Amino acid sequence: MDEITRERLFEPFFTTKEMGMIRGTGLGLASVYGIVKGHQGAINVQSERGKGATFNIYFPASFKEVICEPQPKKITKLGRETILLADDEANITEVIGAMIEELGYQLLTAGSGEEAVDVYLANSGRIDLVIMDMIMPGLSGGAAIDAIRTENPEARIILSSGYSLDGEAQEILSRGGNISFIQKPFELTDLSQKIREALDS
Repeated sequence: MDEITRERLFEPFFTTKEMGMIRGTGLGLASVYGIVKGHQGAINVQSERGKGATFNIYFPASFKEVICEPQPKKITKLGRETILLADDEANITEVIGAMIEELGYQLLTAGSGEEAVDVYLANSGRIDLVIMDMIMPGLSGGAAIDAIRTENPEARIILSSGYSLDGEAQEILSRGGNISFIQKPFELTDLSQKIREALDS
C-alpha cells in the first residue's frame, strides 16, 4: 500500500474499496486497533507497494487465569423517527447513514458543524435525534451542539468520536441534558441500541 493509505489504515470507516455492490465498511482494522490498544498492546505495519505488508502485534505477558463469561445476545432495534447525522468525512457519513436507514429511520445529513446547525434549524420540528461527530473543521461538534441546544434545550444528541470517552468528549457530556456517547467504530446492533436508548429516554 502507499504511504497515505498506510497512515490512515486504522481510522474508523476508512476503506480503499470501490463504490458499488461490494465495498468495505472500514471497521476491520479499526476494530483490531481498538482491541489491541484495549489490552495495552501495540500494533505497527510495514508495507511496500507491490510487495505486501507485515503487521506486528505486541501484547504484555499475563499469567492471570482466563475467565470465560457468557456474552448476552445482542438485539438489533428498529425505529421510524428522523435522525440528523453530522460528520465531515463523506465516506463515514455514507456508511453510518446506510446503517441508520437500514434500521428504518428517516435520514438527514450534514457535512460540517455549521451545516448541522442550519439543517436542524430548518427542520427542528421533525428531527428527533442528532448524531454529531465531535471533531470537525470550523464549528466543532461541541459548539454545534451548544447552538442546537440554544434552539432546543431538550434536543436528543449522540456524540460520536473515534477517541475514547475522556477529555473534550467527557466535558461535553458533563454539561448534562439529553446527550450520550458512542465510540467509532461501532456495529449496527450497537448503534441501534444506542439510538433507541437516546430516543426512549
